[in-house]
Amino acid sequence: MRFPGPDSLRVRLLAAAAAAVFLALAASWFAMTLLFERHIERRVEAELTRDARQLVAGLAIDADGRLSADQPPADSRFDNPRSGLYWSLSAGTQQLKSRSLWDQDLPDSPAATPDDWTARVSGGPFDQQVLLVERIVQPERGGTRVLVQVASDEALVHAASREFGSDLALYLALLWLILSGAAWAQVELGLRPLARMRRELEQLKSNPADRLHAGHPAEIRPLVDAINELADAREHDLAATRRRAADLAHGLKTPLAALAAGSRRAREAGAAQAADGLDRAIATATTAVNAELARARAATIRHAMPHTRTAAQPVVENVIGVVERTDFGAERVFEVDVPETLLVPVAPEDLAELLGALIENAARFARRRVSVSGTGSAAGASLVIEDDGPGLGPSRAEQVLARRGRLDEAGGSTGLGLSIARELVEATRGRITLGAAALGGLRVQLDWPAATPAA
Repeated sequence: MRFPGPDSLRVRLLAAAAAAVFLALAASWFAMTLLFERHIERRVEAELTRDARQLVAGLAIDADGRLSADQPPADSRFDNPRSGLYWSLSAGTQQLKSRSLWDQDLPDSPAATPDDWTARVSGGPFDQQVLLVERIVQPERGGTRVLVQVASDEALVHAASREFGSDLALYLALLWLILSGAAWAQVELGLRPLARMRRELEQLKSNPADRLHAGHPAEIRPLVDAINELADAREHDLAATRRRAADLAHGLKTPLAALAAGSRRAREAGAAQAADGLDRAIATATTAVNAELARARAATIRHAMPHTRTAAQPVVENVIGVVERTDFGAERVFEVDVPETLLVPVAPEDLAELLGALIENAARFARRRVSVSGTGSAAGASLVIEDDGPGLGPSRAEQVLARRGRLDEAGGSTGLGLSIARELVEATRGRITLGAAALGGLRVQLDWPAATPAA
C-alpha cells in the first residue's frame, strides 16, 4: 500500500486541520481550566463568607471586654490542626481562633473595612497560600472593633483544578480524535471531485477523443474547461500533423516506384553498381515511408480504440505466407504454435501490420528458424516471435525500441521495424518485451491484458 507523501494535498489539508483543531482545543482546555479555578474560588469565597457570618452571629463581648464566639462554624475541619480551613477573631490584644490554626495565626489585615466582606490571597499559616475572607465588625454600637477572618488553603482549589484539567484533557483528546476523523471525512469528500477528475484525465491520456465531464463543482469547472480546450487544440494539431505525414509518405511512394523502375533499367543496361546504390537508397527511403505510414496508422488506432477481437492464428499464417515469398524468407523454416481459439484485442489489419514488421525482422536476421507461438489465459493473450539469429543485448534492445528515433539511432531497418511494432502494440493497449530466445536469437513478446480499455 502506497502512502501519500508530504507533497500530497490530502496530507497537507489533514495536517492543517488536525493542527488547527489541536490548537483550538488546547486553548479551550487552558480557558476552561482557568474558568473552573475561578469558579471554585468564588464558591470557596462564598462558603468562607457564610462561615464568617455564622461567627459574627455568635460573636459577643462581655462586661469585662472579653471576646466569645457562641456559634463557631460546624465544619469539623476547623477542629483539626493544619486542615486547611481556619478562622480567627481579633480585637486589640485579644484573639480567638480555630483549633486548626494550632500555634499559628492568620495574617494581619490593615486593608479590612467595616463596609463589606473582602477577599484576598495571602501567605498564611504553616507556609500555606490561603484565600482569606475578612471584615471589621462592631457587636455593639460604639463598642470594640473586631477583625473577623476565615481562610482556606489555596492548594485545595489548585488540586480540584488539576483534577478537572486532567479529566478535561482526556475528554478533549478524545474529541480531537473525533474531530480529526471528521476533518478526514471532510477532506475526502472535498477531494472526491479531484479524484474523479484524475480518472477522467487517465482516460483522456489513453484516448484523446475523451473529454472531462462538465458535472464538476463550480470551483474546478474553469480548470476542466481549460483542460478540455487544451485537449481539443492538441487533437486538432495531432490530426493535422498525421495528415501531413501520411500525405507526405503517400506522395513519396510514386517517386520511389519510379526510381525503382529506373534502377531496373540501369541494371538491365549493365550499370549494376549504380543500380545497387540506387536500390539501397530506395530501400532506406521506402522503410522510412512505411514507418511513417505505420505511425500514422498507430495514431488512428489509438484515437479510434477498436472493440474488435481477432483470431491470431490465421493472421500469423497469412503473414508468414507473404514473408516466405521474399528472397530471405524462402530460406527460413517457420514454426507456428498458435491455438485456433486465441483472440487478441486488435483489428485484423492492424494485427497483420504489427506481426508483419516483427516476423519480417525475425526472418531477415535468422540463420535458419523462426518460431511464432501464442498463449491465452484469464490474465490476457500473448504472442511470442523468436529466431536463431545474433539477437540483441539489453542496452541495444532499449535503443532499438526508442520511439520516433532516426534510422541511424534506431539501428537500421531492424530497429525501425521494432520501433514500428512498439508504436502499434502500445496503440492497442498492449506491451512489447525483448529478450533472449531459446533458439539463441531475439525473443519478442507481445502481451495484451484481459481487462483492456478496448474490452
